[in-house]
This record gives sequence, structure tokens and C-alpha cells, in this order.
Amino acid sequence: MSRLNEDTLAGMCSNFETGQSTGGFGPAHTAYTQPTREARKTRIILAPRCNNALNQYLGPHQFDIISNGSPPLCPRSRWPPCGQCRLESDPEFIERRKRDIAFASLPEVTISAQTEIGQAESSVIVPLQRKHTSKGPVISSSLADTPCGTLGILGFLDEVLTDLLEHCIAKDYNFGTAYAFLRPIWFKDWDTIQAELVRREEQERDERQKALIGTQIVNPHIPPRRVWDLYSNRVVPWWWIVWANHEQQSPLIPMSHAWMDEADCVKASTNINGFEWPVPIPKETNLNLIRIEMLNLGAEGGQSEDLHAEEWRLDRPTIGSVYDGRRVACYLNGLGRPLRLKTGYFDNEQCWFKRAWTLQEVGHTRIIAGDTPGGPLHAKPIDEYGNYETGILTRFHKQLGSLDHVSLRTFVALAEMQNRVSVYPADKIAGLAHIFKSSGIPAYYEIQVLEDAWTALVNRMHPRFRAHAFFLYPRPGDTCKQWRLSLNQVTTTPLPVDCDCYAEVYRDEVADDDWCEVRCIEQGFVRGLGGEDVNRRGELMVKGLDGTKHVFNVIATHQCPIPEGTYTLLGSNPESYHRTRSQHWAVGRRLPKHRFKKISVFAITDLVEVDRLMQLGVDEETTYHLV
Repeated sequence: MSRLNEDTLAGMCSNFETGQSTGGFGPAHTAYTQPTREARKTRIILAPRCNNALNQYLGPHQFDIISNGSPPLCPRSRWPPCGQCRLESDPEFIERRKRDIAFASLPEVTISAQTEIGQAESSVIVPLQRKHTSKGPVISSSLADTPCGTLGILGFLDEVLTDLLEHCIAKDYNFGTAYAFLRPIWFKDWDTIQAELVRREEQERDERQKALIGTQIVNPHIPPRRVWDLYSNRVVPWWWIVWANHEQQSPLIPMSHAWMDEADCVKASTNINGFEWPVPIPKETNLNLIRIEMLNLGAEGGQSEDLHAEEWRLDRPTIGSVYDGRRVACYLNGLGRPLRLKTGYFDNEQCWFKRAWTLQEVGHTRIIAGDTPGGPLHAKPIDEYGNYETGILTRFHKQLGSLDHVSLRTFVALAEMQNRVSVYPADKIAGLAHIFKSSGIPAYYEIQVLEDAWTALVNRMHPRFRAHAFFLYPRPGDTCKQWRLSLNQVTTTPLPVDCDCYAEVYRDEVADDDWCEVRCIEQGFVRGLGGEDVNRRGELMVKGLDGTKHVFNVIATHQCPIPEGTYTLLGSNPESYHRTRSQHWAVGRRLPKHRFKKISVFAITDLVEVDRLMQLGVDEETTYHLV
């Protein structure tokens, strides 16, 4: 299909504004291109909110596109349809549409604390754990526990479906397991299901084997092995849920929770996981009540956190990928427990805000589970400074608010991790891998040389986070790498007050070479930054192309002195899409073979000064190798 041009888009906008329609089901518009081959018409149904050219027009608008055989384009973004804009002929879209129509016709179903565990609803402290009512395909726990062999197979069932049911009976599944196995594939081609099941399972096993090479995890985004399917109340393989429900559309909500002392937990043996392993949960909670709350929060499934000993090397370091870009349900007082704040809450080493592993579990957005009427979430500030009635409430809400910055800012995450506790020191390093978008992760070992683990993390973290270590940390490294801080410096020296810069430091693993393409001033005279006060203001003097001297105001927001003198300066990109308020400069010495030895850093915080320096033309983009 030819790309839609501006005139076509303008015509669409005109039709929207005048309310004209070219037919179809609901607001629909037809855009025509000049076909060069035999044309065919394809309908694209747009998602209600597609972030693109016609973003202001909301609603499930339909467009009929005349195609010349090239890949169809999304009329809004003028790219191939995004994950939400679906081609009407797309098999996944058709399957999803059938599913939505079928589920909409289901009778209303209610499960409650009374029906699931025989507990009066009024006695359940967390309101969302009392009852769930919906038209979703939810079954009761009692039905899920019923053996399939007692149900039999009706003779008029489709032959292929009969084979699948006979397979469930032969495996001695209960109805919940069979339901979890069959429900997601109701709308698939049954003739190919069994062969596809075998292929998918082998593919998943192969991907896990390839993810771990020696002691290095080369695919840090490997998903969890299992998912708790809330509709059937059974734990199922991740690959099954992804294939059956198409992960990008399936409402999976990971759960993050505070850990409890062993004395406060029980190891529950449950049909939910087929009695394969005991599930440690707080004594006063129940998995069926947690299921009700998660269903009320809009989840279809959540990840299963069990880890078998032989799986730890791969699963422990990669667990952060479960939470990437997702909505996360957080139980801050322990799994399934109501949220309450007591004296000493933040001093307890089991506190959710204190554990190293939970730092990577903050997700894109958070749902605080275990909410109760009159609980901490319903407290109101008493002034414009964010103070609450008690000190513990004030600290709680400030801690919650600070989580929004953890996944974006290097030194916020490092400072936060310093204040957390872990069983093994290596956990604090492994817990940063997904926050720093590492391309690979060392396999998990409880005891290892910490500086080596830190080096492995820095070598694989995203280039932008590596640039933060270069441009923002004010001291040269005290190990073999002087361009970035060591683990010892992370834990013993003041970290920068958080700020941001746009630059990237890349790495050639084979050559053990760290390098960057940045703005460079070969000779800049720096003065006024030789003291040790914080927020020292000084000057940068450079010569223009005509030999004229120009002076710029600079600031050092750290206590590392920069002696007066002439240096080579490497600068962050001031023309970034997300324009920051400062341009950051690394101060150092140029070495042979275009190498750079870092001494310290400063910033130009006035955008007028930044623009003036750019227009002067004395800084050129060049490549430097960092020592």
C-alpha cells in the first residue's frame, strides 16, 4: 500500500470535522491511493487511543484502504498497524473479536469469601477480597477441584475436542487444570492445536537454554516460567498464556509484596499449583481471597513467583523483566495482607521499601493492594508541603512518590539501593540490572566477588545509564576504569544530586573498549572551581574561530576541586529531544590515540549560555575512547 499523504490525512480530518461517513459500522472513512498493481481493500480498525497524527479523534474509527499489495499502513501513524490498531483480516484480531463477543454473552458469575472458603464477607478486612462479580469466564474453586473423570465426555462433542478432553482425563487433571488448558484455545483451529502445543513448549525450552551461556544471561528479558491464571485458579506455563491470549492484549498484573518472617508464614499445599510445591503465605491470608482481589483489580493472571533451586541461576536475575512497563499490584504489608502502618514500620528489614529485590518491582504504574477504608491511602495532607497528620504517614507518601523516578534516573536508583537490605550483598547488584536496562546479566550466584559483579553490570547496562556515570559522577574511578565509579565509590562516597543528561557511552566487549561520540572542546580554560564547597560557580573561557575570547558561566554541584587550568572537555548533547536544563561536561586530559582521562565534571545550566556556546562553533562532535 502506498503511504498516505498529507492531502489524504487532511481529507480524513475534514470528514471527521463535518461528520461525513462513507459507510461501514460506525464512523468510517475511505482513503484511496493510486494502485500500481491489482488493488484490494483492507479494513483497519483503530484502537480508541492511538498516539499519532489523528490522536485528537478518539473512538474505534474504521478505515477502508485500497492496497496495491504492499504491507498495509496505519492511517493514523502512517506506519504498519501498531499493536492496538488491528487489520480486520488479521487472524489474531478475528480470534480476539470472537472471544470478546462470546465472553460478553456469558452469564454473570459471582465468587466470594463465603463460597470459596466459607468465611463471612463482612469479616474480611480488605473490601476487594470479599466478592467478585463479572461476566468473565471465572469458575469457582470447588468446580476447579472436581476431577475430570467424574464429568465424562458428551458423545456429540467435536472429535478433535473429544481427543483433547480424553487427554485431560488420561492425565488425571481436575476440571480447573483442564479449564486452564482448554479455555484460551476455544477460538483457535482445533485441528492444529496439539501439534502447536508441542512446538510451543519445545520453543520455550529452547529459548531458556539459549538465554544462559556459561555464567552469562544473554537474554535478560526471558519471561517467568509460570503464570497464575485467575479465571481457572490454576498455575499454567507462561508460554501457554502468551500464545493463547496474545500477551500484548492479555491483562496480566505482576504482584510484588513484602516478605514475612518464617514464624509468621505457613507453607500452603494447594491445588492451584497441582500440589507441586508449598506456597509460603502469611498465616492470616488465603490464596482464594487474593484471587478475588486481583480479579477485582482487572487482572486475568499474575506471575507465579516460585523458584526451584535449579532455576535460580536464570530466573532470579531476570525476574525484573516481569515488571517492565506493566501495572504492578503491590502488597506493602505482605502478600494478601491489609495495608497498615505501625510504629517501626520502616525500621523492619522485611519492609517492602527496605528490600533490595523490590526496587526493580515498581513497574510502570502501581496499584496498592490490600487497601482498606480509612487506611493510609485515604489520608489527606495537612499543608501544601506534603505533610500528613503523623510523621509515619508523611514518610509513607513521600516514599510512594519517589518510586516514579527510580526507573529513569541512575543515581536515584543507586541511592535508594544503598538504603536497602538483602540476604546476600550480590542481591543489591542483581536487583539493579533491569532498572539499568542491561543487555545481559551475570547468572545468579549468592556469593561472588562484588566488584566483579558491579563491573559486569556496568559493562552491560544501557549506554545512556553508562553516560550518567561518566558525565554526572564527579570523581575519576578508583579501579582500572577511571571514566566511571567503582562499587566502592557507590557505597562510600556522596552520589550526585539527581539530574539528567542526554549522551551515550558504548562498549566493545571484545576489545574491552568504552567509547562515546560527544561534543568536544579541545582546549578550554576553567577557573573558579578549585574550592570544595558545593555549588561552586566558575567560568569557562574558550577562543572563537576568529581568536576572540568568550567566557561562559559554569557550576560544579559537588565537592571535588577542579584546579584552574586548560583542559579537554567532552560534553553531553544539548539538542536532545527531551531538552534538559543543563549541558554536562567531563573535564580531563586528552591522551594519544584519541583516548580521554577523566578528572571531574561541571555543567552549564543556563540554556542561553548553552545556545551561545553552540553557535560559537568551537565544539565539534568526535569519538573518544575512555580510560
